[in-house]
Parts: sequence; C-alpha cells; structure tokens
Amino acid sequence: MSDTPVPSWPDTAPQLIEVAAGRAPADMVVRGGIWVNVHTREVLDGHDIAIKSGRIAYAGPDASYCTGPETKVIEAKGRYMIPGLCDAHMHIESGMLTPAEFARAVIPHGTTSMFTDPHEIANVMGLEGVRLMHDEALLQPVNIFTQMPSCAPSAPGLETTGFEITAEDVREAMAWPGIIGLGEMMNFPGVSNADPKMLAEIAATQRAGKTVGGHYASPDLGPNFAAYVAGGPADDHEGTCEADAIARVRQGMRAMMRLGSAWYDVESQITAITEKGLDPRSFILCTDDCHSGTLVNDGHMNRVVRHAIACGCDPVVALQMATINTATHFGLEREIGSLTPGRRADIILTSDLKTLPIELVIARGQIVAENGSITVDCPHLNWPAHARGTVHLGHDLTATDFELAAPTGASSVTVNVIGVVENQAPTKALQAELPVRNGLVEGTKEICQIALVERHRGTGGVTNAFVSGFGYQGKMAMASTVAHDSHHMIVVGTDREHMAMAANRLADVGGGVTLFQDGTEQALVELPIAGLMSDSPATDVAAKADALGAAMQNAGCSLNNAYMQHSLLALVVIPELRISDLGLVDVRTFKKIPVIEAPV
Repeated sequence: MSDTPVPSWPDTAPQLIEVAAGRAPADMVVRGGIWVNVHTREVLDGHDIAIKSGRIAYAGPDASYCTGPETKVIEAKGRYMIPGLCDAHMHIESGMLTPAEFARAVIPHGTTSMFTDPHEIANVMGLEGVRLMHDEALLQPVNIFTQMPSCAPSAPGLETTGFEITAEDVREAMAWPGIIGLGEMMNFPGVSNADPKMLAEIAATQRAGKTVGGHYASPDLGPNFAAYVAGGPADDHEGTCEADAIARVRQGMRAMMRLGSAWYDVESQITAITEKGLDPRSFILCTDDCHSGTLVNDGHMNRVVRHAIACGCDPVVALQMATINTATHFGLEREIGSLTPGRRADIILTSDLKTLPIELVIARGQIVAENGSITVDCPHLNWPAHARGTVHLGHDLTATDFELAAPTGASSVTVNVIGVVENQAPTKALQAELPVRNGLVEGTKEICQIALVERHRGTGGVTNAFVSGFGYQGKMAMASTVAHDSHHMIVVGTDREHMAMAANRLADVGGGVTLFQDGTEQALVELPIAGLMSDSPATDVAAKADALGAAMQNAGCSLNNAYMQHSLLALVVIPELRISDLGLVDVRTFKKIPVIEAPV
C-alpha cells in the first residue's frame, strides 16, 4: 500500500518531458476544450491537455504534435476543462458509508480529492479504526488524504469515549503514507490555555511538516481566539458570519466555508469576498458533513461550488476555492488542484460553469465517471469482525431507564433545554417550565425527552434531559449510534417505552438509526461498522436514509435534515448546550449544569 497511486513527478519527469517536447506520444489527450486556469483566473478557449502516466504532460493549444496512433483522444467539443474538485474538510463516516462506498458516491459528482478526518471511528475504535479508514482510503481510484484525529475525547472530562487519542498516537500516525496533517483541533479552550497534550499533538504535526486543522466554535474573537491562532491551527470551518471569516483570514488562517447536509455557512460568509473584496485565495469551500441522501440526490463539492456561485461569487473564483486554494493549503499545489504540467491528471468536462453539470471525470489519467455513472471499481478493505460488534448496552433497556425524577412534592420544575437551530451546528441554551406527574418530569408538545445511552463499555448508563425544536407529535422515538463525537447512542422521543424500543433495536442490529412510532418500527438504517457506517452501496443506504427522513416528517418534524441535528446533540465542543454520558454540558463555560434547576 502506498501514497503514490500514480508514479511521482520526479519518477515520471523524463516521460512528461518527452511528451511535452513532442518526442513521444501521450497516453491520453483531451482535445478542443476551454481551459479554466485556476492559477491565473483565465478561461482559455481552444486548448488541449496531454496526459502521460497519470499526470499532465502538456496544457495549451493544439496537442496534435504529441498525439500518436495509440493515444486515447477525448473530444471536449468546446466544453470547459476544470480541475477535479477537492473537499477540504469532511468526515467520511457522516455519509454513513465506508471510504470505498463514499468514493463511489462522490466520483460521479467530480470530487477527485478529499481531506478527511476519521475522528468518528477514532472515538469508537481508537487508532486501529483510524488505520482501517486510512488503509481503505489508499485503495481508491481518487485521492483521499487522511488527517489524524486530534480530539478523542473532544472535551476531556466532559464525556467518555470508547478510546482516547494520545500525542503518541499522533506522532506514530504522522509517519503513515496517507496522513496529510492533524484533524480539526476541537478542544479550542485547551489550545487557548496551552494544554500540554493539545500542544504536543500540534507540535508533532508541525515537526512532520504537515497541516494542523482548526475548529474554533466560539463567537469570542478576543484574546481567546488570538491565543488559539497562536497555538498553530491553520484553518477553521466553524465560522457562521462574515465577521468570523474576516477575523480568520486576517490572522493568516484559511476560512473554510461549508455547505453540508445541514450546515449552510457559505452564504453568510462569502460576502467577505463578494462585497468586502477580500483576496479569495485565503478562502476554501468544504462540506464537513454530508449524509448519503445528499450525496446521491444532490451532489457533493459540485453542489457547494454551484451554491457559492448562486450566492454571487464569480464562477472561476468559486472553482479556485474548491481546487487550487485547497491544494495550496495542504502543501499539494504541485500535486493536485490545477490543470498544469506535472500534476495528477484529475479533470472534469462540463458544458456550463455556473450550473456545473459533471459530464466526464478523469482521475489520475483514467476515466472514472461519465454522465453521472461511475466507470471504475472502488476496492473494499476486509474489515475485522470486531468492527461490526461495537454496541454494548449492558442490559435490555426499559421505560424506567428514561425516567427523570422531580424533587419530592413538586408539581412543575424549571429545566434546562437544548434548543435546536435549523441549518446550523450551534444550539441554544433554553429554559422551560415542565409538568410533573407521578413524581416524574414530563415533556410537552414543544419539548421532547433526549437521552444519551452509553454503548462502548456496556455500563448501562443513561443520561436524561430535554430538547426542543424537532416538533415530534404522538408516541414516538428515534435512536442513533451516530452521536458526534463520542458516538454513544442518542435517543429523542415523546414516550419512554418507545425510547427503550428504539435503543434495544439498535443493539440488536449492531448500530445505525431507527424510528419507532405507535409501537412499530417505521424506518431503519443499519450501520454495522463501528455503529457508524455501512459497506452497502450508497444508493441503498440513501434509500433507507430517505425513508428515515419521511418517517421523521410523519412524526411531526419539519426541520431541514433533522437527522444531522439529532446526531450532533452530543458534540460538547459546539455551543451552547449539549448532552454527554456525564450529564448536560454548557459549552459556553465548558461546565456541567443540572437538568432541573433548583428553586430560588
């Protein structure tokens, strides 16, 4: 296994020179296209691209001089030739798919390079899980670069993960062939307060000459932000407004603007370019989290680029933010991100720069997709059996596990409530007065119960609290073993018996997402690998995810991509309020708070 899926530029330089000089024929020539040059921001009609050994040998007018009888000629017919798209920050596990099936899903959409942080599986299986993801990534016909996860747990002392990632693990991984840098440094208070463990991980990455990923999920742009930047993170994708984007690029960071299944943070930040006129080379587009339904039905990075253009961005600038800017940030400008000599031959043909139909995809000099259909194989790793047995509840759960007792004699109580915000990762810290019946706190039409069920060590632990915003009605419950980032089990419901049904069902199938309503299972997405992923085709998983979405709507939920909101309710590094196996966490102060407020 190697990180050189095509021969290196130094190894192929003699062949590239011979082709470029006209002394040898190219393997492939893309002829008669409009060359979108992301280095110069030019759109040049009547150009050709010649390919040898998976790399570009020549880009310019008329490559007939290096076209031989055995050269495969692709007629561009006046279409635009653009670089393969790069996703700068993402988590493959969030697609509910293994790396092979994720690649199969996104290749027809023109994604030829991904920078993925497998911190989801790191929380469940530790360094072994990261290595399995890394190894399957290297088998793929496109470029999947792995960032070594930095924060498992994401907030030490506030959650318990299946495994912990140490600075020693980071140092070891920096020598693996497919590791491109450190995954998002979510413990931003740790960095700002010079936590030795966090700084040791950053130092190991910097000393290896690799990129440190950032994650600063706070509106505080004062000294704490300055301290975080001084600690070394080189980018950030948690910005939600123009001021966030400007603050980051002014400090020499790259502002990564994301459009995922549930995060819509491009439109609110891209005005820094379109209206304020800031240099776009410091801005990058990414997805962060896309589930299988989005990938199959809507697209991947092509969807993000189209959205940026619809928000008023110049099409070529939008393409820069999804190609050369990303490559430069990760030190790969001489390897990917543009259609220029020596680079990997990752090319898209499209007939329109604004609507961006992906008509032909070439990766490493090989046609990998045409008109929406993949044309190559995406090899699977042989995952070990124990990767498919990671859900351990300790005992069958019952309705009593989801009870929350009120103070003796109380007829109502004031509770802290997690408030879901549509299309954004942050939540709101709310309070509400809830009724007490038979000594137990009850939800209302607006407020559901939420529980975090421990599933790594079989402790039988259940943390109970309340959440608003889903709009569920009737007797129902939804459970998921995708519970960023500790990946215990999140259960949200209006009825405790249904919550127990849903949790036990996921234990039976080895993980996934299920919804029960009126005593019957309405939808199930099996995710047997680490309780996070399926190795079934993306179309199959997407169909089940679509059925889940329909079941959520039938249960009264009208939120956009509400499943993504559900799965993030345990992410104790994004404000304002989250749930963990240790209790309710106020992320504004990084302290646990009671569910029931004591009477004044």
